[in-house]
Amino acid sequence: MKKFVRSAVVVSVLGLAVSACGDAPDENEESSGGEKFEACMVLDVGGVDDKSFNQSAYQGMEEAAEENPDIEISYLASQGDADYAPNLANSVSKGCDAIISVGGLLSDATATAASENPDAQFAIVDAPSGADNVYGITFKSEQGGFLAGYVAASLSETGKVGTWGGINVGTPVTAYMDGFQQGAEYYGEQKGSPIEVLGWNGKDGAFANSFTDTAAGASTTQALVQQGADVIFPVAGGAGGGAFDVAQDEGGAVKVIWVDFPGCDYYPDDCQYIPTSALKAIPANVKDYLLKSADGDVPTGTYEGTLENDGVGIDDFNDFDSVITDETKSELDDIREQIISGDIAITVNGG
Repeated sequence: MKKFVRSAVVVSVLGLAVSACGDAPDENEESSGGEKFEACMVLDVGGVDDKSFNQSAYQGMEEAAEENPDIEISYLASQGDADYAPNLANSVSKGCDAIISVGGLLSDATATAASENPDAQFAIVDAPSGADNVYGITFKSEQGGFLAGYVAASLSETGKVGTWGGINVGTPVTAYMDGFQQGAEYYGEQKGSPIEVLGWNGKDGAFANSFTDTAAGASTTQALVQQGADVIFPVAGGAGGGAFDVAQDEGGAVKVIWVDFPGCDYYPDDCQYIPTSALKAIPANVKDYLLKSADGDVPTGTYEGTLENDGVGIDDFNDFDSVITDETKSELDDIREQIISGDIAITVNGG
């Protein structure tokens, strides 16, 4: 069986050693002697060590700086949406050669900053380009979500699985939920035993209204578990960590499929509850953008990660490798190829 995109999408998570002001430590004194390239990142809420998209994006910055010591990296953390515009403005004033915004919630602020500073170069994770000086890094997350939904349904003993979102920011969250719903239901159709998906009906569903509040994540998860769901897919950044509290309380009867990044890397103590994770190649694409930009070949337009280009996928099965049957693994390989060919079409309804 193929390992999907684990090896291509992500590498093992590196420890994030950063100073209080957000500058990366000077771990590598050697330099090629070339001109310094200053790369700056504006984080969403949750901090650089949020075990979520901030941490993953900054990992890409670190990897770029490690490969090219002329790249100097730093970040500005956001405590709320009121910080987005000032943090972007500060990055422009600082003279950053590349400014990367993390998350679709920064779309409007990034578009405004790019319009007001046409000579500055921006990139944004989880949003398309809206200007010549903004590079969009997007993902067809519904494709990885479909595979995750199929895995969830194959493991469910109740015939009910659940998904919920952090904040409804549109397709960066709801496309995952669309894919998960359709993948789980597809399993039921193939096996002649319907699967019920709780928390999302293709138009609306359950949201914790936070990407950071683990207590809200736990209560949202618990509500689905009380309705019978025994495999949960939280699309909620750090707030999704609350699902592990429920899995622990349920003695492992509830399983959690993680989102965006390898759950077992970020939550090793909870790996026993994680059958797999739906992945986005965020570190690899942030790294690629910075290395090319520093070399004078600034990417433009919008990148779209897919199963075909290894931009999305699912992780290995870790502790569940012997639980997930060879039949299911083979079916997942076939489904992946059918999604790529278009034989399986996934409808993105949410937003």
